[in-house]
This record gives sequence, C-alpha cells and structure tokens, in this order.
Amino acid sequence: MPGVERAGPARSSAGSRCWRSGLARRRHLRLLPRGPAAPCSRTNFALLGCRIYTAFVAWTSTNTGSPWSPCSVHPRGQSLRRRMGNNCNTLGIPPGKGPHQVGCADLMVDHTVQGSFFRLYYPCEPSPSSEKPCWIPSKEYFDGLADFMKINRSLAERIFNYLYGSYTIPALWEAPFQADGKYPLVIFSHGLGAFRTLYSAICVELASRGFIVAAVEHRDESGSATFYFNENSEMKEQQHRVTTDTSVPVQETLEKVWMYYRGLKQGEEEFPLRNNQVQQRASECIRALKILSEMNAGRSVTNVLRSQFDWSSLKNSVNLCKTAVMGHSFGGATVIEALCKEPTFKCGVALDTWMFPLKDEIFPSVKQPILFVNSEKFQWAGNIIRMRKLDSAFVERKMITIRGTVHQSFPDFTFLTSNWIGKILKLKGDIDPHIALDLSNKASLAFLQRHLSLDKDFNEWDPLIDGKDENLIPGTNVHLPASSM
Repeated sequence: MPGVERAGPARSSAGSRCWRSGLARRRHLRLLPRGPAAPCSRTNFALLGCRIYTAFVAWTSTNTGSPWSPCSVHPRGQSLRRRMGNNCNTLGIPPGKGPHQVGCADLMVDHTVQGSFFRLYYPCEPSPSSEKPCWIPSKEYFDGLADFMKINRSLAERIFNYLYGSYTIPALWEAPFQADGKYPLVIFSHGLGAFRTLYSAICVELASRGFIVAAVEHRDESGSATFYFNENSEMKEQQHRVTTDTSVPVQETLEKVWMYYRGLKQGEEEFPLRNNQVQQRASECIRALKILSEMNAGRSVTNVLRSQFDWSSLKNSVNLCKTAVMGHSFGGATVIEALCKEPTFKCGVALDTWMFPLKDEIFPSVKQPILFVNSEKFQWAGNIIRMRKLDSAFVERKMITIRGTVHQSFPDFTFLTSNWIGKILKLKGDIDPHIALDLSNKASLAFLQRHLSLDKDFNEWDPLIDGKDENLIPGTNVHLPASSM
C-alpha cells in the first residue's frame, strides 16, 4: 500500500496552541493498520471528499477572510457544518465519569529526537483559571494527516477547520495536581497515524477514576506528526515571544523540527519496519515510566517545553507497584512488546490489537495478565490466532468483543463525527459510541483493579471481563479454523 513520504519543511505555528479539528477519517487515517492483513478502499472517502469540497468552495466564494481562527467558529462555518451533519452542540468528547476532576499537561524530556514526549492526565484540584485545551494542538498535525490522505495541506486545513470546529478536551490545562496519596499509573500507546491527544476520552476517564495516565507521542515515524528540537544558535529571543503556542521551548536557541508519517519505500518489506517501530515504541513507553519514577522519587526533571505546571508535585504520588500499559491497534502491539521488555508493568490492556508487528518468539516471555478488547468489524482469523498464542494456563489472558463496533470506536473521532459521515468513513459502528467506549472502559477498570490490587469498587464490572453483557461477545466473533484451536 502506498504510504506518505515526509513532506517539505513544516510551516511555523500560527500563534495558538488550539487549531480546530476535524480530521479523522476511518481506516484511511492510518490509525488503522494497512497491508495484506487489513485491506481497505478509499472510494467512500473520495466520494465524501467531493461533497465536502463542493460545499466548502461554495462557502469560500462568499467569504474572503481567512478561515483560520483558533477556537472560534465563523457563522458561515457553523452553517456549513450543520449542512454536513456535524453540529458542535451535539458532538464532543465525553467527560470522565469518576469522582476526580481531571487536569492535563505536556512533558518533553530531552529536546532531541531520542527524547521522551507525552501528555499527562491526572486528578487535579479545582482551577477556575484553567482552560480546556483544544483537541488538536497545532495545525501541523492536520498537515500530517493531509499528507497521508494525499490531500492538499492548505485545503485540508480549511475543510477540517470548518467542518469539525473547535473541539476541546474535557480536562483543565496545567491545573494543580491533587496530592492525595499514591495513584496507580497507566502508560498509553496510540495507534498508527495518531498522536498523543487522539485518545483523550479514554485517558480522561481513567484519570477521573484516580489514575495518572501518560499518553506517549511516539517518534518512530508511525504517527501522522510529532516534533522535537534542534540547536540553532542564530535563533533570536523575539521569535519565541510573539507566540502563545504551548509547545514553545524554554531554551531560546532551540528550533522546532516536525516529523511526519513514513510510508513504505519502493520495494521495502513491511515487517522489518513495523517490528523496529514496535520495539522503539515499547522503549518509549518504558522511558516515560522511568521519567515518572524519577519525579516520584523527588528528582528534578527538566521540561523542554514552557510550562506552568509544578512537576515536583508528583513526588511520592505515583504507586510504582501498580503500573499498567494500554494501547490501541499498533498501540496494542506496543502493549505486548512493552510487557515483554519491562516487568514493572503488572498487566496490559490491548484495544483492537494489530498483531502484525510482533515476533512470535517474544510471546513466551510475556508473563503478565492481558485483556484484549476487540471490535466486531475489524478482526480477522490470522490476527486472532496470534492473540491466542498468548493464552496461558497460569496467567489470566481474557478476550472480549464489543458488538456493533469498528476499529475507530476507540479513538475520539467516533464522538466528533455525525452518524452519516461516521458510517461512511467507518468512524462509527452500529452501536452508540458512548455505550461502546463505556463497556471498554469499565472492563478495563475491572481488569486493572484485579491485577493491580486496587482498593476501588471497579470489581462490580467483573462480569464484563467475561463478556457478560448483551453488547459483548465472550472471546471473538471471528470463525477460527479447527486446526488453530
């Protein structure tokens, strides 16, 4: 399958951390694996693109102003969105259902490409002055998605901006950390073509239930976009003072470098690339764990990014005996690789896992419990057979399938797209997305309580782990050959 090569020099951020998001598109986004194991067609997307383009051209012909207005919606843009079926009044990322208010902040340790970058979600103190951050941190993430989808960047920015509006994450930006004993820790790994903010519904829910969650932004060129910094002694201080972008570095001589998704090169085999990537991804998850361990011990950690959050407040607040790793799709494969490499992780939750990047020989080295939560429409026999190779008579390995779900029922896109667009682009299944993710979250919480020995009431959802719900299937809905059983 053709991939997207790295584009030309990235344009600078336009003075705000918030860019309206609308992205997403189904399996065509790259959150979903492609290749011989998971073929997909772009026909539906192309047809929809024509309709969006026609409506957008009609709109722009009556409006000569710039459509880029961070976190605001032009009246004609609102009208267009209603015509296209996306209404900001009815769509949005659901807030956490737990007792804790949730804050979030970004941490980058080491400005180079070898450094670590993640968004931290955590229980926070009430903070009236804190704002909710925009879902898409900057327009360069749109650029990465546009490159993958082979859409002109400028046009894609306009379409995404007006179609999807100024969606925000239901968490308070850099709100004070709520110091209340030690919290269990979850490291979260995103899917192919994603980045650190696209699973905020899951991360916010976990944080509202009393977890600290680190959503890693991988730098293995499997995401649509990410960034790091290079030293540039000619950079002037004034260049950084004219922006309110929260991804600005503390050190004035650092210059931002964008990294975009790398597709397969002509004649390149896919497995070596994906296996190298999953190993790097696991190492990045482990690095995030180590950084949080350092902060928990009271050691100073320097954030490359300008931040008002007091990172020292995490001292003695992370329970390192209760840590887990979680991820979706390629991130699910990352869960298995990370469990193999790092025994500190006590268990893993793998959401609609893409098993292709993994080597079979690592499976016997995975000693921790794993919960596989699958969608009904994505999995196939070969993938499930490889999951079954992790079955154990000594360690709990559970699998459930949520009826009426698709691969994109786990990222935030499913909550931000109208029904008809969502169905065409396979961002929504037949089940209400809120019910689907609620089942996934509750089963995950029950599994985490069981294997992290948490003093919570999540065990009321234990039956979900066994698939006991009208919207769940125990195990899989995929027919497996008798020889594989």
